[in-house]
Amino acid sequence: MNVKLDTKEKFTVLTPEDPILSANMAEELSQLLRSFMKKNIPHVILNTKHIEKIEENVLIALVQIQQEFYNDNHSFVICELRPSIIQLLEKQDLIDGMNITPSESEAWDIVQMEEIERELMRDFEP
Repeated sequence: MNVKLDTKEKFTVLTPEDPILSANMAEELSQLLRSFMKKNIPHVILNTKHIEKIEENVLIALVQIQQEFYNDNHSFVICELRPSIIQLLEKQDLIDGMNITPSESEAWDIVQMEEIERELMRDFEP
């Protein structure tokens, strides 16, 4: 799987360059994404602008990974999904469990807002 990485100050943007995320790529993608949870910059934006098709088990893996990120207080946002993939997420009733934005710049905003929210919540912890 070919993936372009772009590391910013607060997050990393991963952009798969293959047009299809197939079942045999699910584990590789899962491991790659999970590796960021152990890094100094654990927040990830997955830009899917090149992806034309995602197989169902990859979508399920992405939902699970997103939950893992949020359980560890890290952000995980998916952006630039094609309408056909959004329809598949809706059909499989998976879309409610995902943080999806139409553009990468909106994903940046979400990550930054979540970071501010986490900082504010730390101020209220006993």
